[in-house]
Parts: sequence; structure tokens; C-alpha cells
Amino acid sequence: MNEQSFRFFSFEGKTRILHLSWMAFFITFLVWFNHAPLMAAIREQFGLTNAEVNTLLLLNVALTIPARILIGMLVDALGPRKVYSLVLVISGVICLGFSLAQTFEQLAISRFLLGFVGAGFVVGIRLISEWYPARELGLAEGIYGGWGNFGAAFAGLSLPTLALFFGGDDGWRCAVGTTGLIAIAYAGVFYAMVRDTPKGSTYFKPKKGGAMEVTSKGDFFLYMLMNLPLSIALALIVWKLGPTNLNMLSESTTYILYGVVVLMLAFQLLRIWQVNGHVFNKPVPEFDRYPFKQVALLNLTYMASFGSELAVVSMLPLYFLDTFDISPVLAGMLGGSFALMNLIGRPGGGYVADRFGRKLTILLTLAGIAGGYLMMGQINSDWPLALAVLLVLFCSVFVQAGCGAVYASVPLIKRRLTGQVAGMAGAYGNVGGVVFLLVLSLVSPAMFFVVLGIFAIAILIMVGIFMDEPSPQTSEVMPDGSVRMIEVS
Repeated sequence: MNEQSFRFFSFEGKTRILHLSWMAFFITFLVWFNHAPLMAAIREQFGLTNAEVNTLLLLNVALTIPARILIGMLVDALGPRKVYSLVLVISGVICLGFSLAQTFEQLAISRFLLGFVGAGFVVGIRLISEWYPARELGLAEGIYGGWGNFGAAFAGLSLPTLALFFGGDDGWRCAVGTTGLIAIAYAGVFYAMVRDTPKGSTYFKPKKGGAMEVTSKGDFFLYMLMNLPLSIALALIVWKLGPTNLNMLSESTTYILYGVVVLMLAFQLLRIWQVNGHVFNKPVPEFDRYPFKQVALLNLTYMASFGSELAVVSMLPLYFLDTFDISPVLAGMLGGSFALMNLIGRPGGGYVADRFGRKLTILLTLAGIAGGYLMMGQINSDWPLALAVLLVLFCSVFVQAGCGAVYASVPLIKRRLTGQVAGMAGAYGNVGGVVFLLVLSLVSPAMFFVVLGIFAIAILIMVGIFMDEPSPQTSEVMPDGSVRMIEVS
């Protein structure tokens, strides 16, 4: 890699796009997680029960699963500039609605809708891939993902202080509302300063919308299979909110929502057939094919990395508090350290993928994830606290690096489908969060870590056997019908 060409401390050309993109992502995560550090004040003002608090936390991630699929399709069809600006404006308005809520029902509805903002991440993946060459793409995508992810940690560090600055019982409302106004204002900045591609470049769009294109019969069935876990995760959320668990939904409402999930799946499978049914009648030209197994493996890797991160970050503060004799404040800080590693872990994973290959990097990160979690399963109160924290940080580096390696690979599969591939992988990250949190509710924390380690080992084996290193070239059909070869490595 030519390090000289990567100028981070610049605000021109592709570097300007990188900075504008990670800041947009940062703001979306600031908005998405603005409720978490203020939940104590919200709970007190509304008199929320533990079940109602858990409901808000669960609703916050529910919509993100289908939203990332939808946003992936939109960004491929409309371009990142328009779609990111739209995501920022809509989420900003919904955020203001949350800050003005007067009942638990209004809190719940607005929090559910705010899950939409978690899909903004997908847009920048496509945008960065349009501006950076493959030799720098992993590092650029890693900086975008890692620095943008820090928005969630920044919310925890800044919003309680901002709420105190505003003061009074409604300080939390002003703090939350401020993040919404920032999102709306930045939408204008982003729209004015960003272009979808460098001057003279072509923005390749899917031939058909509504579902990802696949290029063989086997890939058709694999694509359909990979859609099932997305619906299963949504059904699990409904089940968790239903009368047998949190009891926030009536039995009739629960069955109605199950029906909605089934209808969504049926519609998606129908669209897959409408977009790809031609592969059973006429083979796709060899130059236009790509292996969907690459997408499936990246989905599962992101589930093992980001999916486990979502679950672990949710439980670590309480885990440290229950395992060691420390204060709640220190437990919260130590738990938050897992997410802070995003600042170096994701860019590091992307950089290593650029230098030493995508497949090798994913294998190494999965091995580190598996080893880290299996060792975390051995932590107990007899351990020195410092050693436990070091082990958590060790594991976190590999988790974040795995996320960076995945998105160093996503843009190299098929240029015109980058948004959809990114969206599906991102959705699998949320699926992992839902599934692993469910596992946590059924087993001890030690066994929870062991399950995460075993899952990472299973994906490691699958990647080792089935994943291919990206081809040095991919092809796209130009608007005039000619075929253009694109260097990807």
C-alpha cells in the first residue's frame, strides 16, 4: 500500500468525502443512542417499570434490521448524497418527536421509528467505495466505521452533562432535541458538500430494484435462505415483547405482528423471484457473475463481530459490577471501554486487510474473537480486575478489527450492489445482537461468552473452507451497453 497517498489531515478531494461521511455516521449514532445515558431521568419522569425500560431498549434496534436492507437498495438506486441527507433529516425530526413525548406510548413509537437512523451506516460504505481505490479502501472504510461508531460513546460522555447544563426536569428533553437539530442542520451541510462520485466517474446502479441481483441458480436459493434469519430476528423481538416475556403486547397484537413479519418475508421472497427468476431460463454472462457465497460469509462474520459487540456492550457494565467489588461508575467506564476500541480497531482491521488480504485478515480476527471470548468465559471474582480488563480490551480489538475487515471486503464484491451488500451485512450485525441477547437471557454470563466463542469458531471454519480472496478485477455494464473492467485490488 502507498501510505503517502492516504492523507488523513486534509480536507480536499476524497479525504473531504471521508471526513464528511464519518461525521454523518457519527451524528446518526449520536441520535440513535442519545436515550441510553439519559434513561435514568426518563425513567423517573415517566415512572417507567423495568419492563418498559427494556421495551424501549429493544424497540431501538428492531427497525434497524429491515431499514438497513431498504437503505441499501435506496443508496444503490438514488446515490449516497440524497439518501444520507434524507436519513439525517427524517431521523432528526423523529428525534425531536421523542424529546417532546408525553406518554410511554409516544416514547415507544418514536424510539421504534428511530431505529431507522441506524441504517445510515450503510450509505457511507457505498460512498467511500466510490472515492477510494481498493489499496486504501479497507483503511478508509475502517476510519469511517470506527470514528462514526464513536458517536454512541460520545453520547454517553456528553449528553448527561448537556442535560445538566439545560437543567430542570426537562434537561434530558433539551439534550435529546439538540442532537435532532444537529442531524437536520448537518443534512444541509452534507447535501451541499458531497458528490456521489469523483468528477468523470460513473455511478453504477442495479438493473432492477427491490431485491439484490444474483447470478446463478445456487446463489438464488442461498439468497433466499439468508433472508430467513432477518425475519426470525424480528419474530424474536415480537416474542420478547409479547405476553410470555415482557408482556408489553397483548396476545392479539402479538399474533398480528407475527403475521406482519411473515408477510414481509413473503413479499421479499416474491421480489427475489421477480428480480432473479431469469437465472432459471437464461444463464447470466460469465463477466457479470459474482459468487453470493461471499456475501453470505461476510454476513455471518459481521454477526460474529458486530453482533456480539452489540450484546457484550449491553451487558458488560452490569457484569463487571456483579463480578468485582467496584462502584457502578467504574463498572460503566470499564464496560464502555469495549466500544471505545472502535477508534483504532476498525481502521486497523481495514488497514491489515489492505496489506495482507481480506480472507487472511478475517480468519485472524475470527480466531482472535473466538479465543478472546472463550478466555472471557473463565473470568471470575478471583481474577485481578486489571487482568480482566486487559482481556476484554484484547478481545475488543479483534472484534472491531473483524468489523473493519468485513467492510474492507464488501465493496469488492459487485460495485453496483455495494449498498445492498453493506445493508445485508449490517442487518446481520443487528440479528446477532438480538440472538445473542436472547442467549444471554437463558444462560450465565460465563456460558454466554463461551457460546460467542464457539459461534466464531464455526464461522472461522466456514470462511476457511468456502471464502475466496476477491478477484483483481470486476466488471460493470456501462450505460451505453459496453463492459468496463474495474480494478479492485
